[in-house]
Amino acid sequence: MLKLNFQFFKRLPAREKKITIPTLFTIARILLTPIIVAAMIMQQWGVAFVLFVIAALTDMIDGNLARYYGDHTFLGACLDPIADKFLLLSVFFTLAFVQSPLFTIPIWFVVLVLFKELLLIGSAVAFYLIKGHIEVKPRLLGKLTAVVQMGFIIWLFACYFFRWVPIRTYYFMLIVLLLMIFASLIQYLMIGWRWFCEDDNET
Repeated sequence: MLKLNFQFFKRLPAREKKITIPTLFTIARILLTPIIVAAMIMQQWGVAFVLFVIAALTDMIDGNLARYYGDHTFLGACLDPIADKFLLLSVFFTLAFVQSPLFTIPIWFVVLVLFKELLLIGSAVAFYLIKGHIEVKPRLLGKLTAVVQMGFIIWLFACYFFRWVPIRTYYFMLIVLLLMIFASLIQYLMIGWRWFCEDDNET
């Protein structure tokens, strides 16, 4: 758990800002994102599939390496969720607007995902402005939601490449994703409200 304020940034040791091996995997995920989007636009679904699988693997590798070697840094903790959101939002936006061979992601779904992320970011900024600090701690449900979204995209790319049309499975997975996104959003908002109330009690 990281407690952020201006004094924290000033006193942040150099080690917390260095680029470690786990952080390199996170940066690789960020760099792969525009290449995946380009492959999607060019209808190269096999390339997009392979590259996205590699990007998803970097998400598992960076976290496991950091835990195994105890190589956690503030830079890595900040970049990891940014890389996840950049990858998922970029791919979902492209899926909504690119001409896909089978079925596309509804625009309303992309708007919902974007709204959730903007609401969380806005709530975090508001909390910071009011309280002067914010605690950063990834939650299991949030990470699980990201993993399920990545799995859904991998499955969708496979459908595009092999010309599968499992429409019932598609709608089932979309509903599961919606439920998980709502559950994750509610959990984070409840945590934020609890922090806000606890901070008020302390003052």
